[in-house]
This record gives sequence, C-alpha cells and structure tokens, in this order.
Amino acid sequence: MAKVTGLEGVVAAETAIGLVDGEKGQLVYRGYWAKDLAVRCSFEEAAYLLWFGKLPEADELQRFTAQMAALRELPDHVLTLIDALPDDMSMMSVLLTAVSALAQPEFAWPPTTQQAMSLTAKLPTIIAYRHAKLSKAPWSGPDEALGHTANYLYMLKGKQPEEAHVRALNAYLVLGMEHGMNASTFATRVVLSSQSDLVSAVCGGIGTMKGPLHGGAPSEVTAMLEEIGTKDRAEAWLRNVLEQGGRLMGFGHRIYRTRDPRAEALQAVAAELNGQDPWLDLALHVEQTGIRLLEEYKPGRRLYTNVEFYAAAVMRSIGLPAELFTPTFTVARVVGWTAHALEQAENNRIFRPQSVYTGDMPE
Repeated sequence: MAKVTGLEGVVAAETAIGLVDGEKGQLVYRGYWAKDLAVRCSFEEAAYLLWFGKLPEADELQRFTAQMAALRELPDHVLTLIDALPDDMSMMSVLLTAVSALAQPEFAWPPTTQQAMSLTAKLPTIIAYRHAKLSKAPWSGPDEALGHTANYLYMLKGKQPEEAHVRALNAYLVLGMEHGMNASTFATRVVLSSQSDLVSAVCGGIGTMKGPLHGGAPSEVTAMLEEIGTKDRAEAWLRNVLEQGGRLMGFGHRIYRTRDPRAEALQAVAAELNGQDPWLDLALHVEQTGIRLLEEYKPGRRLYTNVEFYAAAVMRSIGLPAELFTPTFTVARVVGWTAHALEQAENNRIFRPQSVYTGDMPE
C-alpha cells in the first residue's frame, strides 16, 4: 500500500464548491472567478453563492442579509463563558471554546444552511466582544442595520467604519472563504462525516486554523512594510535585502506558480482606493518595486505577491492588531467550512483511511 505523507495529491472528495489550480493561478467559487466576486460582491452575496449554489436575486439578498443580521447576538451563557476565560488565553482558543458552547439541540445532525448562517453571524461577535473586554472598551453589541463586514468593524472599533476600510476588508473576507481541500476544510469534513453536529465540525476547522502551518498571520509582511515606512525608502530597503541573499516577505507561493488570484483581487481593490489610505498606497508601491527588483535579481523566477502580502496591508490599514489576523481569517473561512459540511452530508461516508504499522510484533 502506497504511503503519501500528508495526503498530498490524494483526492479525498468530489466538490462543486471551489477549485484551486496553482499552475494556472485560478481560484473558482461555484463557476465564478473568486477575484471577480471579491471586487463586486458583498460578504452576504458570496456566502449565499457558496451555500446555495447561485448568486441571490435582489429580493433574496435583502431577506438573506436581514436573516444573517438577526443571528449575530450571542446567548447569555456564551457571554458569561467568555467573561470567565483568562485574559492571557489566545483569541483562537477563546473562539474555539465559545463556539463549542453554542452546541445546542438546534445544531444537531444533519447540518442546515440556517445553522451555517447562525455560526457565521456569531463568530465576529465572539471576537469583537472578547476584544472589547480585553481593551476595557464599552460594548454596544452588533448593529443590524450594517452589513456583515461593516458590522464586524463597527463592533471592533465602536464607531462607524470608513468606507475604504469596509471595501478592503470585504474583499479579503470574500477571498478567504474557500480554498479547496485545505487542512481546516478537510478536518471539518472528517468530523462532520461521523454525523457529528455542525458546531463540532466547525470547532475542528478552528482547531486546525490555530496551527501556525495553516492559519499563521502575515506578521512578517506587516513588519517589513512598517520598517520600510515610506515610498522613498522602498527600493533601497528591498535591494539591500536581496543583495544579502534575503527573502522578500509576501512574495511567492507554495501552490500558485503564477500570480496568486487572491492577491490580484486585493491589489485591484487597493488600486481603487488609491489616495484614500496611505498604508494601502505604500503596499502598492512596495509590490511594484519588489516585482521589478525580483526580476532583476532572480530573472525568470516569476515571483509575485501572495495573498499574505495584501492581507497584511488590509489588516494594517484598518488598524487590526496582529492577534486578530487569524481570527479574522476564520470569520471568512467558516463560510467555506460550512458549505463543505453541507455538501458532505448530502452523500456522506465516514472518512477511514489506512495506516501502516511500523511498531514491534509480539513474540
């Protein structure tokens, strides 16, 4: 029996949800280019597409947005639980603990789109409530009049967010929803395949996302951009790194051999907002300078910015601290996890791979 370390290249399921083609630089959500959705669709529209298989009509979107907004409040026992957790507990651990406490009878097997909507609506509230508690900031709760992305920023900041920041974060969240059979999506499907509830399956995804090999924050990119500081320093700083044999953070990708389509979409949004946010302006300039210098120092390598580069730019531009990077990624990814859980339940078979025994045999 052939052994494949990490199951790399092994097909574990058929899916109609998303396609990742690293050779061609393609990311598809149910027949649509993800980069196009990120530029023109709201969080709610993209989530509707992944859950229901089509983009909503205007009246469907209006009803769906209102339904999602009505599900944001946390039960009292979850608020009490978050209050009781130690201050030094990581946000991802808090998220895992609080989500597990949502496992009430209404989340029993089989998973439903209503369950998916409820979990997706509540994750930002968990994060923002915990952030407010640690910051000793007043807590006013979610605003049902705001869309999903704007409400998340409103809860974190305690004030109406800037439109440029909503646009940038919305694009990031849409692009983070789905990315094939990655580790957290696979974990979600494995848990769900046992006919466990959707809350437990999503906890499996969150637990996987906690690991630095999967959900690690783009903090190194943020540090690079902060050290560069201004456009006039970019070329000298980047050239110095390359001449010393160093690596430019946020350039190149393990899967994509061409431009990362997620970075391409975020770059387009940042370009649209040119002049509205100095941090995004700096990121655009550093990207252009970095690509030019990489072609000079590493000709033919075709090294482009990856999604982490623009994720760092977006997160920094809207003022999110580093400890909220991975939780915010999780706010996006829960849509894909729950879409895969719904698909798994349609034609379920429990995952049961084989292993190769390498231990001793009895005498």
